[in-house]
Amino acid sequence: MKILMVTAGLPYPPHQGGALRTDGIIQGLHKLGHEITLLSLDSRAAQEVKDSPLAQYCRQIKMVAPPSRSKSERLRNLILSREADISRRLYTDELTQALKQIMEQDRFDLIQFEGIEVACYLPLANAIFPDVKMCYDAFNAEAALQRVIYEVDRTQVKRWPMAFYSFIQSGRIEQFERMLCKEADLVIAVSSEDAAILAQYQPAYTIPVVPNGIFTHDYEWEGEKLDLGQHALVFTGKMDYRPNVDAVIWFSKEILPEIQAIIPAVRFYVVGQRPHPEVEKLRDLPGIQITGWVKDVQPFLHGAAIYVAPLRMGSGTRLKILEAMAAGCAVVATPLAASGIRNDEQNGMSIAKTEQEMISTILALLNQTEKRDQMGQAAQDYVKRHYDWSVLIPQLIEAYKGIGLG
Repeated sequence: MKILMVTAGLPYPPHQGGALRTDGIIQGLHKLGHEITLLSLDSRAAQEVKDSPLAQYCRQIKMVAPPSRSKSERLRNLILSREADISRRLYTDELTQALKQIMEQDRFDLIQFEGIEVACYLPLANAIFPDVKMCYDAFNAEAALQRVIYEVDRTQVKRWPMAFYSFIQSGRIEQFERMLCKEADLVIAVSSEDAAILAQYQPAYTIPVVPNGIFTHDYEWEGEKLDLGQHALVFTGKMDYRPNVDAVIWFSKEILPEIQAIIPAVRFYVVGQRPHPEVEKLRDLPGIQITGWVKDVQPFLHGAAIYVAPLRMGSGTRLKILEAMAAGCAVVATPLAASGIRNDEQNGMSIAKTEQEMISTILALLNQTEKRDQMGQAAQDYVKRHYDWSVLIPQLIEAYKGIGLG
């Protein structure tokens, strides 16, 4: 097949959610002999892209500089229109023209839009080239995600403005998602929970699930290990992303002090780029390390006693948890953080349903090295069986077959 992939950014280096997923899909399809053209919103130099592994997997790579939208423009859109903010965030006439040009120059079997932020171009492509199959790869059930964020934010007075924003946006995003699901020939969800939500918008066909995945061998770290201390707790993620910001602040203020009262030597490492100002403030609290951007997360995962996933917002399959499992970490997660990952007692993960349960579970594991090792090994084996791209790409091909491709 000839496939045009449209992405919100170049999926290289694959250090976070969308990039990890898209990179895995591109590599997997390339290995099966499919021809990939990549159209991305990115402002990096052409030579940097040419020297990257992406050049090996893609027949052509076309980049367009992402648009810049000020806060005042976004506020004006919130007040004066009924459009979802996310539906216009990455819209630019330059990418529209690039999309038309690429499609006029070549004949594609499929155009795949990676995530909701670039799916704003799907109706346009569908109108101009109605004979080409259109796929919307939904990273999240976005309207549902905004509703969860609203429920969390509205419990704190200082976060009421953000709660109001999420409340307004959830309804608008639902309408946008409904339109996308009806326009696309194929909608792919990353979890069964998301598929059930998105299916409400398009009951005419079943929405297949292709979970997020990783190349598990990349996490079998053989480099120098970091000495993070005997009682290191680690969290990884893009640290200007609201669910991650909320998770880290909640854990640092509500969970960590209770653990430190019993084991004072505990250290909490927050590993990820672009820390939000509220996350930066946590540096002043005892036992917390904010790393900012790091070249590789693997040394931190392999130096952790426990990987914690205290997420209270979000949807989909958490790539950060899959990475931790592949690295052999003992993982303690909230039920929401673990949603999207197969519900199986053999997955090696411990689910904490309450604050007290998270505290007691972490304390118990910090004192049981052998138990942590057993959990880590079980998690590593499990993610290899279920979430390596070698397992997931065949599922993607089956989804394509459902619309007559592959």
